Amino acid sequence: MPPRANAPSGPGAPGLPPPSLKHRLEAAGVAVARALFRALPMDAASALGGWLWRRIAPLTPRHERALTHLQMAFPDLSDAERRAIARAMWDNLGRVFAETFVLDRLAADPSRLIIGDMTPAARIAASGRGGVVVSLHMANWELSAQALVRLGLKPTGMYQQLRNPLVEATVRVLRETVFPGGLFAKGGDGGADTAMRVVGIVRRGGCLGILGDLREPTGPAVPFFGMTAYATPFPALVARSLGVPLVAARMRRLDGARFRIDAVEIEVPRTRDRKADVAEATAGLHRAFETWIREDPEQWFWIHRKWAPPGNKDAAR
Repeated sequence: MPPRANAPSGPGAPGLPPPSLKHRLEAAGVAVARALFRALPMDAASALGGWLWRRIAPLTPRHERALTHLQMAFPDLSDAERRAIARAMWDNLGRVFAETFVLDRLAADPSRLIIGDMTPAARIAASGRGGVVVSLHMANWELSAQALVRLGLKPTGMYQQLRNPLVEATVRVLRETVFPGGLFAKGGDGGADTAMRVVGIVRRGGCLGILGDLREPTGPAVPFFGMTAYATPFPALVARSLGVPLVAARMRRLDGARFRIDAVEIEVPRTRDRKADVAEATAGLHRAFETWIREDPEQWFWIHRKWAPPGNKDAAR
């Protein structure tokens, strides 16, 4: 993430609160974790992160939320099977936490990431006319952009800011190592203006890399595991408006800190009803997401309130 395309996120940055005592304590903990994990070999850091989270995270309220969501998505599984998935999920998330602190090293080692069938993304690179690549919170999603770099693209990232401005500043620097096209925070640094700047980059032949599985209460309702979920329309809207490819990519953890990435192109309807076209393309993304999650349920982010209805931010479904 060379020259930043927008203002850095940090204390006093637009869209972020001034740091509180709690923020400072959290930032101190992150600084200790960063020093610890960077002092270890990569595989040891990943394994330690997984071990710690697998033992500590099940004691938190988020574990029960994950189990609730797993019961909703997989009602035919036994309680023991769902608990096993949840424990494995924490192992993966702990590994992601640790690997984030060594993301630069992870990205620099080509043996860590197998480029599988990335034909749709390779076509974007060959065409030079821009595209939108949408990933989801699976395996180590932070590494997804590095695959695009290896295909010859310079992805521009768009992400959700962390609430702690001090931790946000630390994590942003780490993320910038895999986004040579710049990094933009959703809702930050100008809100709608940020979105327009990202659209402008894609219009000029750039490639947008974005996570598309988070809940967006004002977005279209889409079927997801047989239930209604709420999704961001932005990736499909950009692809539909600019006539560029919409690609879904899946990162898969193979063993320890080793991964494989594959992608499929998502059909984007272009009728007279733009809103319906965007909703259908967004639903298409989620069909791909659901297929992949069913294959490796322990590698997804089950603590996210994907099915919470609009207006009820605290609902678990």
